Amino acid sequence: MTLAEALSAASGRLVAAGIEDARLEAEVLLRHALGSDRAALLSRLREALSPEAAARFESLLGRRLAHEPTAYIVGRREFYGLEFQLTPDVLIPRPETELLVETAVELAKPRSRIRRGPVIADVGTGSGAVAVALALNVPRSSIYGVDCSPAALAVAAANAERHGVADRVMLLRGDLLAPLPEFVDVVVANLPYVKTSDWQALPPEIRDHEPREALDGGPDGLDLIRRLLDEAPRYLRPNGAVCLEIGADQGEAACEAARAAFPDAAIEVRKDFAGRDRVLVIAAPA
Repeated sequence: MTLAEALSAASGRLVAAGIEDARLEAEVLLRHALGSDRAALLSRLREALSPEAAARFESLLGRRLAHEPTAYIVGRREFYGLEFQLTPDVLIPRPETELLVETAVELAKPRSRIRRGPVIADVGTGSGAVAVALALNVPRSSIYGVDCSPAALAVAAANAERHGVADRVMLLRGDLLAPLPEFVDVVVANLPYVKTSDWQALPPEIRDHEPREALDGGPDGLDLIRRLLDEAPRYLRPNGAVCLEIGADQGEAACEAARAAFPDAAIEVRKDFAGRDRVLVIAAPA
């Protein structure tokens, strides 16, 4: 069997299992089995697949057919143009969260202080994808990545080291903002916002494999977001900002919670490319 034939057969099996982007998923798994990049794979499609590589590919494919996410199978995922190490201890970074990073970058850059860049808290840092992306895109920034999971913090530490920002991404274990040792200029967070009642209806890739504590936000999805908003005024510098990822139908309720915590702040909800509520933005007064 050639590599092209193996790729075609695997794509067909993934389609039959109801998995989207089957061709791309099969290609990623085959590349991982071969230890090859995309250009090398495409140049070798007429070559025979060795028995050893075929066995590795079949093992990987079996895991994907059981709805294990590809990102966990290969142990990595691209986010914001960067590649991050992943384990099942952390949430898989998603494209819609890139709007959260873009917003935080926009808010942080003007908030640099004399002789020091902005101080940012990434709450619920998980893999550290948001924290690392901010460190690389906001010059002179200092980032606190907070998480209650030691396993998640270990993944974040590896990613900060991999991207050369371990000296500016300080990882802290604890609940929401409580571990912070100083006031910050920007609070950014992608906290759980899935409604508990929606949990069973999620795709098996999410429901059965990703950490529930990183996704389940309680009855209306806003339990942790409300707690963070209640805490934030005590940790934010004057003229500071908060940006939080929210669910597609949570804009109105999130704004209400934000107004209760920040009655004098400018508050808005930014929508993603599909026109859905995605990022709550709070600009505190000076």
